[in-house]
This record gives sequence, C-alpha cells and structure tokens, in this order.
Amino acid sequence: MPRFENLAEMFFERSRSWSDRPRYRYKQGQSWREVRYTDCADRVRAFARGLIRLGLQPGDRVALLSATRPEWMELDLAILAAGGVTVPIYPSNLPAECGYIVWNSESSIVCVENELQWRKIREVQERGFELDGQWQRPDIRHVIAIEAVKEDGVIGLDQLAEKGRDVEEGALRSRWSRIGRGELATIVYTSGTTGLPKGVLQTHGNHLSAVESVAALGLIAPGEVDFFFLPLAHSFARLIEYVGFYEGTITAFSRSIDTLMEDVREARPHFVPSVPRVYEKIYARALASREGSAAIRRGVFDWALKVGRARTDRAEARKPLGLLLGAQARLAELLVFSKVRAALGGRIKFLVSGGAPLAPEIARFLYGAGLLVLEGYGLTETTPILTVNRPDRFRFGTVGLPLDIVSLKIADDGEILAKGPNIALGYYKRPEETRSAWDSEGWFHTGDVGEVDADGFLRITDRKKDLIKTSGGKYVAPQKVENLLKTQPHISQAVVIGDRRRYCVALLTLDAAEIAAWAMKQGISLPADRAAWPQDERVRALIDSEVEAVNQQLASYESVKYYRIVPHEFTVDRGELTPSLKVKRKVIAERYKDLIEEMY
Repeated sequence: MPRFENLAEMFFERSRSWSDRPRYRYKQGQSWREVRYTDCADRVRAFARGLIRLGLQPGDRVALLSATRPEWMELDLAILAAGGVTVPIYPSNLPAECGYIVWNSESSIVCVENELQWRKIREVQERGFELDGQWQRPDIRHVIAIEAVKEDGVIGLDQLAEKGRDVEEGALRSRWSRIGRGELATIVYTSGTTGLPKGVLQTHGNHLSAVESVAALGLIAPGEVDFFFLPLAHSFARLIEYVGFYEGTITAFSRSIDTLMEDVREARPHFVPSVPRVYEKIYARALASREGSAAIRRGVFDWALKVGRARTDRAEARKPLGLLLGAQARLAELLVFSKVRAALGGRIKFLVSGGAPLAPEIARFLYGAGLLVLEGYGLTETTPILTVNRPDRFRFGTVGLPLDIVSLKIADDGEILAKGPNIALGYYKRPEETRSAWDSEGWFHTGDVGEVDADGFLRITDRKKDLIKTSGGKYVAPQKVENLLKTQPHISQAVVIGDRRRYCVALLTLDAAEIAAWAMKQGISLPADRAAWPQDERVRALIDSEVEAVNQQLASYESVKYYRIVPHEFTVDRGELTPSLKVKRKVIAERYKDLIEEMY
C-alpha cells in the first residue's frame, strides 16, 4: 500500500493513477453528470492557486460553510493543497455559532455555499456575536461563494480560479510537498450536546492513518459507487470521502435529504454511509407496510421475516444455511427481500452506520433482508474511527473490532480509552479540556462506557455522562431503552429521563406518516393539526401498546413507567439535536420540564 505524507499528495497521486475514471456524479435536471478524476484534480489546482493569490499562507485557516456537494470536497482539497487548514461548519448552524467558529479558529477566509449562508457571515461581520457578556467580531478578509451571491466583494468560484491563473504549478506543488504527517490539516468543531463547541485538532497523519487502516480491510474496490448525503462537516463523512480517493471510488452526491430515496435508487451504489436515523426509518416503513397489507401478504411477510431471522442467526454463529433454510431464503428473497433492496438501487454490498448507536433488532432485520450493516465507532477526536464490523466478522449489537492501528482498554469505571496514530492532538485553545481527555500516558478518554467480549468485539453501553442512576441506586443506559422504543413503527424519537428519580419516564415523538396511514386503515379521522394528535385517546392507546411491548424486554428498574408525547419532532433548528443528530439532553430536559414533572 502506498504511503503519503499529506492528504493533498494522496489526492493528486491517486488522481494520476485513476486519471480518466469517474471521480463523482451529481444530478442536474433529469440526468446524472459525471466528472473524471483528472478534471476534478484540475479544479482543485485552480482553486488552490486562487487561494494562494488571495494571500493564503501556510497554516492559515479557511472556514467552509456549505451542505454536502462536489464543490465542498474540491474546496477542502484546494485549501489543503495550498497549505491551509480547513475549518468545516455545519450549514444548519445559527449565525452566532458560525461567528464563534470563524472567530475562535481565526479563519481569515470563509467559503459559503449560497446567499443563505452568506447572510449568516454578513450578520456576524456587521453585528458581531455575544460571548460571555462581550461582543466579538471575526476578522474576515475574503468571502468565497459556491453559488452566485449578489454582493460586492464576494468571490465566485470562477473568479477564484481566474485569480490564480498566474500562480505557477511549481509554487503550488512547493506548498503541499512541504507538508508532513504531523502538520495540522483541519480544525473540526464538535457539535457537542452541551456548552460551546470545541475545535479538535486533526493532522494529515491522523487522517491518513485512518484511511490506510480502513483500506487494508479490503471492503472497497476501484470503480465502486459510494452514495453521499451525510454532512461533510462531520468527520465520519470526510473519512469515507478520503477513503474514496485512496481506493478510486465514484461518489454519487444526493441532491438533498428530501430526494434521498429517489437519488439512491438511481445512483445504484455499492455502499452507503449513514447514521442510524435512516435505517430506523427504513425499518419502520417496512413494518408499517406489513400492517397495511392484506392478510395473505402479511403472512408472506411474517414468514419471510422468520426466514431472515434464521439466516441472521446462522450468519452470526458462522454456520452454513443448510439445504432447507437455503431454499427458504431464496424464496423469501424472491417474494419480499428483493423489493427492499431494489429501493436502494439493487447492488448494495453493505451499508455503514456510525455517529450514534444502531438498535441490534434493526441491524438483524436488514441483514435478514440481504442488507448487511457494518456498524462502527469513533469520535471526532479519533479522526473519527476506532472500531468497525467486517463483512466476514460481525456481531450485531457491537461496534466491531478495533482497527489494526488502534489500542483499546476499558478503565475501572467502564470508560473506553484509546491510543493510535489517528487520535487527534487535542482541543484548540482549550488546554484544560485537553488535559482532561488525554491523560499523561497518552490514552484518550472517550467518555463512552463499554465492554469488550471474549472475541474482541466492542459493545457500547452508553455515554458516561448520560448514564442514569435512579434514586434506588440502579444504573440505566438510556440509549438502550431509546433504541428499543424507536423500533416501534409509530414512535419516531425517544428521550428517556430518570437520573436521581424514582423511576424512568420518556418523551416521545410520533412518526406522522405512519400514524396517518394507521388512522386511514382504522377508519379514524384525526385532526388536521398534528399537534392535537397526542390528545387523541386512540393514538395514546396505540402508543401505550408499543411502550408496553418495549417494557416487556426490560428489567423493572429500566422500564418506562410513564411517557408524554411531544407534538413535534426534535430538530436541529430548534436546538434539540446537534447537527449530527445527537440528542441535547439538557436542552430537552429544560424545555419540557413541565411535561417531565407531570410524570413524577
């Protein structure tokens, strides 16, 4: 396997290797357009030379505020090739959050996607933002826009490329050829569930070691298609993209989350990186479809599900199917499961899940349908992977085996500690937090509680800070209970509360589409205002039955004694979820404290 000194070198060398092969696809109108590796590399060089002409010096920070799209990838590589440091910002961030990241990282150039994102930057440039009672204003020299922005001084991508025309290729090469593995590549701000985001210092070597280790697993072949809709501001998506360069894949970019299913069906990818929320929805839709079918079709579905579970059990035990089960599996495939896979394009080799825990029941269901989900684990601070399941070695309910570069150990209190060349340097301008998370022996303290089984598979119990201790002294892992609740077809989201309380309770949200379908089948007329649905006795009776089904799988001390239905889904825009869709428990506990107190 080739060894590269920096990410820019890796990209340019691999682009020469793959040359006329497609690098990415994106949909324009009714058709998909394709861009070759060589053309992508030319665009990256043009943007990098433009950044040099704008005065970018080695080590300068450049903020990148955009949704996932090809230009995000190209600008990121251009920043690195010019010797800069990329500072990603989630497009869902509020103006003050954007302002804080630009100011804290000392980014002098900001790349924005469009007019909407530009307005956020203009607001903090003009008004500043408040921090600890004082007003701060980032010092921004240049703004670059991917889409046209009607504002004097904002530089378009064509203008950026034009500005760099007189910068010689040798000048650009001298920039990236001097970058070593130990030099800073990016500052990634955690979308943490509490407090101000922390800037994680990731080096070129952190990224390259993760890429090389993942590539060594042999999961991906040149020319295969990966499907992208996750935010590239998140390190999980960025790892997959860098692995794509290294392995010579074709990235198909989804237009938006709203067109996700249409795009993935047309793109026909070989693998899809995703967060559990997407798999939860696929599972819920499949169960709801079963409920809405005629009796014969329900019977066929239930039989196929039983066959799928038997196939899953054999696979986990690493046993052959046998003649009878093999024949049944082929029939179940023909009658039911082929339709599930066709919705994802029909040639999926595996799915990847990260960013949050995936309920084992969902992983088993999908495997039974012929869709293997490889769940992995890592954090922004681990760039961003520590463990992953493999196609030939997987165990549902775990996050897999450590990479060959990673050392893990479990502390006395159950916390997972990690070492390896992919572990980031620390937090930018946060020496106390850095000392707290990186101990004197070099172990990074993940903040997650887990255990390693006899075969080396890591199982995550919960976040150390999220563990609930009831007033009776029992410890409850809320994510376990929440994942079970979310497997119910009419429950969309769940937050379990119970720390220092007598018992556990839950705040739930409804899956509006499935509730509407259920009501139509039952001949029930629900109010037009969805906010009124939680007050409907028939809806509550339905959710009662689903909560009770979950409680039957739990010990008495971890079961949900009472619940309340929140009339809308928890969202990033409301500040209840992080951009990576993690629950902000303190925000939710404060915002819905009256509902919570009712249950006690």
